[in-house]
Amino acid sequence: MVSHNKRIVAILAAVAAMGMGLAGCGSGTAGDAKASGDGGVVNITYMHRLPDSAGMTLVNDIVARWNKEHPNIQVKATKFDGNASDMIKKLETDTKAGVAPDLAQVSYAELPEIYSKDMVQDVSKEAAKYEDKFVPGPFSLMQVAGKTYGLPQDTGPLTYFYNKAEFDKLGLTVPKTADELIESAKKAAAQGKYIMSFQPDAAGALVSLAGGAGPWYKVNGNSWNVDAWTKGSQAVAGVYQQLIDAKATATVPRWNPSFDELLQNGTLIGTVAAAWEAPLFIESSGGTGAGDWRITQLGDWFGAKDEIGPGQGSGVAVLKGSKHPAEAMEFLAWFNTQSEDLTSQGLVSPASGKIANTPQKWADFFGGEDLMKEFAKANERMSTDFAYIPGFSAVDNAMQEQASKAADGSAKVSDIFDAAQKTSVETLKNLGLSVKE
Repeated sequence: MVSHNKRIVAILAAVAAMGMGLAGCGSGTAGDAKASGDGGVVNITYMHRLPDSAGMTLVNDIVARWNKEHPNIQVKATKFDGNASDMIKKLETDTKAGVAPDLAQVSYAELPEIYSKDMVQDVSKEAAKYEDKFVPGPFSLMQVAGKTYGLPQDTGPLTYFYNKAEFDKLGLTVPKTADELIESAKKAAAQGKYIMSFQPDAAGALVSLAGGAGPWYKVNGNSWNVDAWTKGSQAVAGVYQQLIDAKATATVPRWNPSFDELLQNGTLIGTVAAAWEAPLFIESSGGTGAGDWRITQLGDWFGAKDEIGPGQGSGVAVLKGSKHPAEAMEFLAWFNTQSEDLTSQGLVSPASGKIANTPQKWADFFGGEDLMKEFAKANERMSTDFAYIPGFSAVDNAMQEQASKAADGSAKVSDIFDAAQKTSVETLKNLGLSVKE
C-alpha cells in the first residue's frame, strides 16, 4: 500500500471529484477554554479532519443542532486541514501546554501512540454508558490495555467487490473457501482476468486480513506481546503466494494509475476492499462496468471463519486535561451516532442498529445493492481482539517495502510478515516500551 499520507491525498482527491467525503481519520485545532462559562454552561472543543466538502452535512451544522438542543453543553468544532501526522504533533504540543481540545479525531492506529505519550484520558466509566450504542468490534478499537479512551466514529470493514457480469461470463461464483478462491483465480487468469489483487502499497491491509483469525498485538501487564505469525498470517501468506506464483492476481499498487487502468479495461473483476473505498473505487473505474459490480462478505479465505479485521477507520478520543470528560462523552455518543450525517461525509458509522441510506451513486454502480447494509453486516463481523501498537506506521512502511519485492518476485509474501515482526519489536523497544515475542 502507499504511504498513509498518499492514501489520504487519494481520498481527498476523490472526495473533491465526487462531492462526497471519505475520511477515515479526523482532525481539528484547539478551541475555546474548557472551563464552565456563565450560567453554568460547559464549553467543549472538538478537533476533526473530516472532509466537509460541498454536498455534505457540514460538521458545524451537525454541532449547531446539538448546541440548540443542549444549551448547557456547548460545543465548538474546528477543522484541521493538514496531514494526519501534523495533527498528532500539534495535539502532543498542545496537550503538554494544557491547551488541547477536549476531543480529537484519531485513527485507530494512532490511539496506542497517543496513549503511550500520555495524551488521552481514561473514560472507561463514561464509555460504559454508551457501549450498547456501538458495534463491539469498533468499540474495542478505542481501548488500550482494557481501558477506554473515547468512542468509534467510522469503520473500514473489509468486503469483496466483484463484477457479476464478468463472473457470469466465466461461469464463476464468489468462492467460499481458500481452495475455491485459488481455483477460481486460476480459471479467470487463463482468460486474462483477475478476481483478486495484491496491492504492494496497501500491505497494511494484510494485517486486517490476518487479524480476523487472531491479533498480532496484545498488552500483557506492562508489556506488549508481538506475534505477526499467527494462524491468520500464515493463511494470508500461503494464499497470496500461490496466487502470485500462478500469476492469478493483479500485483499493481492500489493508489496508482495502473490499478485504475486494470479496472477500466476490464482486466480486474474482483478485489478485497475496505468500506471507505466504495466511492474511490467508483472513481478509479471511470464508470466502467457501472451496474455490473456487486458487493459481498469475504469468504473463509484466511482461516478466520466469521471474523474479520478492520480496514482502518477512526474514533474520537478524550484528551488529557479535559475538565469535562462526562459532558464531552455525552456529546460524542450523540455525534458519533448521527449515521445519516456521517454517511454524507463518506463515513461508515459503527452505530449499533443504525443503518444509513446508501448514496444513490454508490447503489447505481453496484447494481442497486444496499452497500450500507452490507457494511453493517461486516461491522458485526469485526474482531474485538484486534489492536495496533504505538508507532505502527513504521511497521506499515516495512511491510510495503517487502510487498513491493513480493510483487515482482524478488521476495516471498512470508517476508512481509517477517518484516512486520522485526519492525514491531524494534519500534516498541525504540519507544522504551517492554515487549515480548
